[in-house]
Amino acid sequence: MNYIENPFDCPVTRTMSLIGGKWKPIILNILGMGTIRFGKLNHMIPAISNKMLSSELKQLEELQLIERLVYKEIPPRVEYQLTEKGKSLMPILYAMADWGNSEIAKELTALEK
Repeated sequence: MNYIENPFDCPVTRTMSLIGGKWKPIILNILGMGTIRFGKLNHMIPAISNKMLSSELKQLEELQLIERLVYKEIPPRVEYQLTEKGKSLMPILYAMADWGNSEIAKELTALEK
């Protein structure tokens, strides 16, 4: 095992700096299902405020994990979708979900005993 002097040289730390936090994994997971409008995304995450969702989407866009599609219609329509870079994260998120589901199942089994 190699010693990592700078924590940001750690590949796990680097990944978590991109997708970590309360909302980013949830947003990425939803966008993994396909292109979605802001309002629908906000509806699917009722605990997030419009301001926070907007901020998280901007950060994900700056990280080039998602792209914002603006249609010149009246009223204006804005949709979000994963970029290729964002799509490359989906196996990681799916693996995290599988692990989390396994842990939840273990906890429920322990409670039933």
